[in-house]
Amino acid sequence: MDTASTQTRFRVEGMDCAGCASKIDTAARRLSDIEDVSVSVSAGTMTVMHGAKADLQELQKSIARLGYTIAPIGSSDVRREKASLDDISHDHADHDHSKHDHAKEQADGLSGLHGHDHGPSSGPWWRSKKAHLTIASGLALVAAYGLGKLFPDISQWAFAVAMLVGLLPIARRALMAALAGTPFSIEMLMTIAAVGAVIIGAGEEGAAVVLLFLVGELLEGVAAGRARASIQGLANLVPKIALVEREGQTVSIAADKLAIGDVVLARPGDRIPADGDITEGTSEIDEAPVTGESTPKRKTAGDSVFAGTINTDGLLRIRVTATSADNTIARVVRLVEEAQESKAPTERFIDRFSRYYTPSVMVVATLVAVVPPMVMGGSWVDWVYKGLAILLIGCPCALVISTPAAIAAGLSAGARRGLLLKGGAVLETIGKITAVALDKTGTLTEGKPVVTDIISFGHAERQILSLAAALETGSSHPLANAILAKATAENVPIPPATAATALSGKGVEGNVGGQRVFLGSARAATDMVQLSMDQRHAVERLNEAGKTVSILIVAGEVAGFIAMRDEPRQDAAQGLEMLRNDDIKTVMLTGDNRRTAEAIADELGIEAKAELMPQDKQRIVGEMKREGLIVAKVGDGINDAPALAAADVGIAMGGGTDVALETADAAILHGRVIDVWNMIDLSRQVMGNIHQNITVALGLKAVFLVTTIVGITGLWPAILADTGATVIVTANAMRLLGWRGAK
Repeated sequence: MDTASTQTRFRVEGMDCAGCASKIDTAARRLSDIEDVSVSVSAGTMTVMHGAKADLQELQKSIARLGYTIAPIGSSDVRREKASLDDISHDHADHDHSKHDHAKEQADGLSGLHGHDHGPSSGPWWRSKKAHLTIASGLALVAAYGLGKLFPDISQWAFAVAMLVGLLPIARRALMAALAGTPFSIEMLMTIAAVGAVIIGAGEEGAAVVLLFLVGELLEGVAAGRARASIQGLANLVPKIALVEREGQTVSIAADKLAIGDVVLARPGDRIPADGDITEGTSEIDEAPVTGESTPKRKTAGDSVFAGTINTDGLLRIRVTATSADNTIARVVRLVEEAQESKAPTERFIDRFSRYYTPSVMVVATLVAVVPPMVMGGSWVDWVYKGLAILLIGCPCALVISTPAAIAAGLSAGARRGLLLKGGAVLETIGKITAVALDKTGTLTEGKPVVTDIISFGHAERQILSLAAALETGSSHPLANAILAKATAENVPIPPATAATALSGKGVEGNVGGQRVFLGSARAATDMVQLSMDQRHAVERLNEAGKTVSILIVAGEVAGFIAMRDEPRQDAAQGLEMLRNDDIKTVMLTGDNRRTAEAIADELGIEAKAELMPQDKQRIVGEMKREGLIVAKVGDGINDAPALAAADVGIAMGGGTDVALETADAAILHGRVIDVWNMIDLSRQVMGNIHQNITVALGLKAVFLVTTIVGITGLWPAILADTGATVIVTANAMRLLGWRGAK
């Protein structure tokens, strides 16, 4: 029997680098009955898997002692074996945070113990306590320099005091981290180096080192805040107020109070306040804020709209289909935050490496400071100075942040363009795929039939469409919707039909304008009238093209044909071509009949495997993997779920079912085939960025390690190298926020 575990998520304010995440992770794991911990710097969250005996109050106190503000988001009972990101994504969206103010109070009460700002990073950076501490340290250094010029005898003492202004908070953090299980923190290295500098008479450089360290931390905080704001900014797209029709009146209410089934009004120029379906009205919808599409889409009754998009030119009535906590934007923000807690293989390797790297740096620095004076008779002051410089050079900040910063920026950039990747591991894997298997209906095609041909026999095409639409008025059948949509688009008048009757399995008939009219399948029509040879050939040609043919009979005579088909998405051919140009194999897997599948496949230039059951799709994906291919499966339906799970990367397309979205590793929210290639390109861009960051971080350390040992550089260049590398790595990762992808 499975052992039940509980998964609890916390909002943690004040994290600005991977070192923060590491200390929080270590502190949490030291407590009893804590089974697993995932921390995301960019999302500002921590997810803890724990047993029933875990003391969450003590956990919050332990994190607060490190200097962070922490409050629960929610918890969910899950099976240990089934715990996954998807379980988190539906986690207590309506949880009442007001009940947990005590966590914040604990953090506030303990803030004096650490003397360092790990508070919320909202508002301008220069108003934060971290900025105030940095400015105070800078002013203290300037004052010490001035006093040193006026009173040379006290210069060393002045610089020692200036150093303490910035060092005391750092030393306190180092002590708290050591007590929480992280003795070899960056703060500890900095504290030892600064104190050592004063002891050997390099107080001026020690004070400067502390100031530069604080500047580097401030820049890290600004960068982390920018990455966090990039995705959180999506949530600000949804208006705070909605106009709702209730009891015959229009009232204004808070958008987060909307309930499923409410009817809201969206005036021209308004942002749409909720996900929903249009019940009345037609308008151009600007989806650029959510999808990145530059061209507004014409939408009318029956079409779906997203919260945060802009209604440009018409009055719309919209029936709400999702609450504010579960609309498209809220789900995107939530999934991306949770995805950032899932570490990529490269990030896990860097984390493991840094655990051994930092203590090794301290050992090397100690040997450099001690061995030459003891063995070779060197100057203690000179070699201790070099040892302290190596201690600073070895700070792992830039190396540790190189991967998570790039992954967070990549996940955020993708989410802003409708590409959701559930974690760093998925982001890393998808760039390596060599084959893509795609479903047909709703993936390569729009997922709904449209009228493609109207063939007339003695009647005008508009008249054929008008009579057919008259019979189909009020029907919800997909083929009926296609005919009615075509009539609306062509501004064809739709006369009333009387005595309209649906004939099961055949079609529909009724009286229109005093004439008996029938619209139905070719098989049913041949039971009523005799088709000519030319008409039979026309039906065959249309069927060979994968089209469904409805025959209109007026007063016992064939009036015309209406052919319909689920057409390929507008960008399907381009998207598949881009994949093939990258030497990625493409194949269509569909349950549709072979003739329809092959007609679409021939048009798109893709291999087709048709008439497949869900287990067949799963089997084919498995066969492709055994051939050595790294396979991505793209689909949108329940029957795609087994194959999505079997693939190396499962990608849910468009408005896919909840089952597909939950089974998949990634999701393309806006139904563009080209976004499959965009996802691959984003992965490659991120991995390239990570490799650049690691090269910069290690390269600069290697150069300054050599120059320090031979006496060319000292403490100033050492801390500049560390801070500079951190800034370069972070700025390079932030470049990914500008990624746009192909259109």
